[in-house]
Parts: sequence; C-alpha cells; structure tokens
Amino acid sequence: MFQMIKHHPYFHHIKSSVFGFMFLLPTSLFALSLLLLLACNGFSVFYIYLPGYLKSSPEPIKLLPENLSGDKTVAKLVTSVMYAVKEENPPGVLKTHLSLVKKPNFSMVPIGNASVFKPKQARLSRQILRTLGSGTKPKGFFSSKVKTFFRNSKCKSRFFMTWISPIESLSDRELLAIESVFKSHPKACLVIVSNSLDSKNGSVVLKPFSDMGFKLIAVHPDFDYIFKNTYAETWFNRLKKGNINPGEVSLGQNLSNLLRLALLYKYGGVYLDTDVLVLKSINRLRNVISAQSINPETKNWSRLNNAVLIFDQSHPLLFKFIQEFALTFDGNRWGHNGPYLVSRVVERVTGRPGLNFTVLPPSAFYPVDWTRIRSLFQGPQNETHSNWLKLKLGQIRRQSYAIHLWNRQSKQVKVQEGSIIHHIISDCCIFCNSLKSKF
Repeated sequence: MFQMIKHHPYFHHIKSSVFGFMFLLPTSLFALSLLLLLACNGFSVFYIYLPGYLKSSPEPIKLLPENLSGDKTVAKLVTSVMYAVKEENPPGVLKTHLSLVKKPNFSMVPIGNASVFKPKQARLSRQILRTLGSGTKPKGFFSSKVKTFFRNSKCKSRFFMTWISPIESLSDRELLAIESVFKSHPKACLVIVSNSLDSKNGSVVLKPFSDMGFKLIAVHPDFDYIFKNTYAETWFNRLKKGNINPGEVSLGQNLSNLLRLALLYKYGGVYLDTDVLVLKSINRLRNVISAQSINPETKNWSRLNNAVLIFDQSHPLLFKFIQEFALTFDGNRWGHNGPYLVSRVVERVTGRPGLNFTVLPPSAFYPVDWTRIRSLFQGPQNETHSNWLKLKLGQIRRQSYAIHLWNRQSKQVKVQEGSIIHHIISDCCIFCNSLKSKF
C-alpha cells in the first residue's frame, strides 16, 4: 500500500511543494531583512530634529497702542464702515499697528518654507542712494539753505515739489507746473527738492523764474535731516543698511512718496506733483486731501490721492501717514506706499477727535480720472463734441483748484488746438509764447 501511495500523483505534488517551500524560505527571510534595513536607513536620513524652544507655543503679536484724546489708550483697529478702499493686491494682514521689532542685519526672501540670505542687498541700497545723490552735500546744507530762503523771502505761502530724476527728464510740462504755481500765487515760495536741479544746469533752467522776481530754490535732499525724529528715520536707516528690500517699483518714486509727507510735517505748506497744474489760489485751504474717485452708489470716496497735499506743520495725520509708510512698506506693489497708503489711513482714522482735516471731492484736484485724461487733450471733432468741451472747461474753471495731468497716461499725448488742455495752458502759463510752441 505504501508503494501505491508513493506512486500516487497527489503525493508527488505535496512532495514538490514541501521541497519548494524549504528552498525559498531562506531567500524570503533575506529579502525581508533587506527591506527592514532600508526602512531604518531612510528614517535616519529624513528624520528632522526640532529643538526644544520651537516646541513652545508662539508668543502672540502685540498691538501698538494709539493715543487718543484725554487719557484713553486703545490697542485695536478702528475702521469706518462708510468708506471702502481697494488695492490691486490687498494685503493679507494689516500691519499698521504691529509693534516695532528689531530686524536682523540682512534681508530674507521667502522661498516656500525656506529663506535665502541676500548679502548683496546692502550694496544695492547704497548704490541706489548714490544714484539719487544722498550724502554728497555737507551736513546741514539742506536745513541752512531752506531756513535762509524762507527767512529772506517773506513767503505768503509755501509750496514744495520733488524731482528725483535726471535734469534731462524735465520737460516743458513740468516747467508749466512751476509756472502755474506763480501765476496763481505770485508771492509764494517754491522749494524743489532735487539733486539734479540743485546744480549749474539746474540754475540755468530755473533762472527765467528768478529773473522775473519769483521766489524759488532747488535744494539737494538731506534725507537724514528731513526724516529725523519720525518713523521715517528708522525706516531709512534700515534701508541704508540693506535691511529693507527696495523692491521692483522705483525707489525714487517711493522716496518721493515719503519725502512729501516728511517735508510738510517739518515745514507745513502745499505739496504738488510736477504734473499738477494750479488753476486758482489755494491759500484759503488748510489741512486738506482730495478724493480721486467716488463710489457712485454710496456717494462716499473710494480712493484718495497724494498728488496734492495741504497741511500745517506737524499735523497728526501726516504723522500717521509717515508711520504707515515705515511699518507697511512694500516696494513691489505700485501705489501701496502712495495713494493706497493715504486711503488706508484716512479710512481708519475718520471720525477720531483731534485730527481736524477735510477730504475734498475729486473736482478739487482730480476733475478727470486717469482713464479719461486723454480726452482733455483732444480738439473739437464736431459741433456736439465742441459743446461738450466748452461745458467741461467751464466746469473745471469753476470747481477745480488744480488739475492732475496723470503723466503716466498722458506724457506722450499731443495737445490739440482747441482742446481743454490747450485752454488751460493759456490760463496758467507765464512764458506763454515760448511754451505753446513746444508743449
């Protein structure tokens, strides 16, 4: 019977399976050991040790208290529900009231969850400041020149402009802006803060105004003096050390945004962009900023602009503008440190006691938005268009103190005969014959 079982096919199948299992068992155990070794090795490579101090919960952000009237101090943001400010790239976190903290003396640029040290940032900042001409005049030059100018000129009103560009970029349009100041304010004093115009060539350009008895000077900027004892001082020192990334937007443009605020805070008066034409006297205006646009539904302003600013010396709203610039500076977003800045601050402080300022309607300085400024350069196309031009020109002459030409959009546009701008040039020019042939 054993012989029968031995020769049975099922017996041979069991026999072969047992021998196969015995033969493969060592190989399987060896493979399993290799997998365990690979797993251990991978864990040791990718394991990240977290130091003990990172295990603790982060310290909460402290708000910077703001002093209001009396002894009350608040540490929360106060906003107005009546105004809306929209930025092209709204910030995720409003940093206006974050406390000042010391920053390391290098710039960190986030890449994912990592940071990269940029040792060239300090050299870049110094190179840009050299280009702008900072630090090439003796200490005290700016303060002495401006103080002497105001003392000897007996100014009825003070105007400021900035020109942080080469003198070759100064066109007849900017010169017309200067003419418009003196056409409406013949006894005013004008300070043009400019490196390029405070030169021999600059003196030649401005000489026709001095020859006619108008009081103006061009003076090299002393940023350290102008920003002293404000939030701008700390910001500027960090910029010079390379601790602030100037960003992709022109540093000259952003410095101009800050410079106008600091100049008015230190001296008081009127700031004008060089593409603003003054149409009538603004001597009666005090502590005003103008809306650029109005919400058609609510009739409240939707955006302000900083091309024209009129404020008393040391005005608290100017202080808040400077503070906002220093604490929320972003060199990569156009307008963030300029028109959007003043809009953010005014939206936040509207209704607070002790600030005493007025928001004028767009007709005061911005009767035409930048999207439609080109229409003012066009001459009459037909009778209907001609009638519209006459009505619009009359409206501007009645309601506007000045008009912003929005150079970014209109710089290359030619002035056509009979256009609104053609008539406005005649209204505010001083050297009219030579200007009309060039404008």
